[in-house]
Amino acid sequence: MKRKFDIGTVGGLTIGLLAIFGSFLLEGGEIGALILLPAMLIVFGGTFATAMIGTPLAIMKKFFTLIMITIRPPERDYRSIINSIVEFSMVARKEGLLVLEKHLSAVSDPFLLKLLRYTIDGIDIQVLRSIAETEAQYVSERHEKHISLFQRMGGYSPTMGIIGTVMGLIATLANAGEDPTKLIQHIATAFIATLWGVFMANLVWLPIADKLRSIDAEEQIFMDLVTEGIVGIQEGEIPSIIRSKLNSMLPKELQSIDGNEKKE
Repeated sequence: MKRKFDIGTVGGLTIGLLAIFGSFLLEGGEIGALILLPAMLIVFGGTFATAMIGTPLAIMKKFFTLIMITIRPPERDYRSIINSIVEFSMVARKEGLLVLEKHLSAVSDPFLLKLLRYTIDGIDIQVLRSIAETEAQYVSERHEKHISLFQRMGGYSPTMGIIGTVMGLIATLANAGEDPTKLIQHIATAFIATLWGVFMANLVWLPIADKLRSIDAEEQIFMDLVTEGIVGIQEGEIPSIIRSKLNSMLPKELQSIDGNEKKE
């Protein structure tokens, strides 16, 4: 499957980093003051540990793979798939469904290939639709398990930040001396854990969950499109009607007429 570089993921993170830490620098702060190893260890280590406790190991093993998917998500060539389905419908109307078997070697998408095989085998339309919808449902459910991992991390992270801050304050007050300036500095340092907890939740973990959900939504559109196209072939619909129906399922900017981009 082809993948594309998603500039939104990297660009958004970059803008967020510049906006947050840039404003901190403009206010006279120093980046070095935010790099506190104990606080970061509590936030990152604690968040990852709680995620491991609440998530099956099979999903945790995909942690970095899922992050990479948000950077390089699958590229769906909707126009190419629609054109292929329309061509199959033309062949089926002229020569019959069985002739489609000769063209299966040119099909690269596994879902489309599977439905075409069912169609050639003469499976009932309602059964075909039920199989396709069931597969789409379970694909979405599997994706939801991946999404929930990052949602949970987005919930755990601020809590770990608070734990780090409380621990820092306890240590600071327990060792408080007579110098009030030094005490104030230690208190400020204690709040760095909260900063990292909230930062990671709202700029990393939760946005990754949202991006994975949008990728799942695109795959659902793709699977629905393929299903409707194959059902149209099996029902013997006119190719132009199939194209029009499939085009209408896409976002307006991706719609086309007779394989060409729609002109406004």
